[in-house]
Amino acid sequence: MASMILAEATANVSDLQQNPTATLATGHGLPVAILDHGQPLFYCLLDRLEDLELNALADARLGDGQPIVKVSLDEL
Repeated sequence: MASMILAEATANVSDLQQNPTATLATGHGLPVAILDHGQPLFYCLLDRLEDLELNALADARLGDGQPIVKVSLDEL
């Protein structure tokens, strides 16, 4: 049965077992599809997804009509 792979980066499950860090790094922060016998087994989602969510939240807050308050790092 054919399956759609929803990630640009893929890795074999044995690659993940041998070197998890290097395997996940192949996605450069984007999802990595882990394959077993050529079929997607699961997806590893990393920092990129969180970054996209935080950017969307910041954009929404910028567009809510509230004034922007500038602060320095020392004030935080």
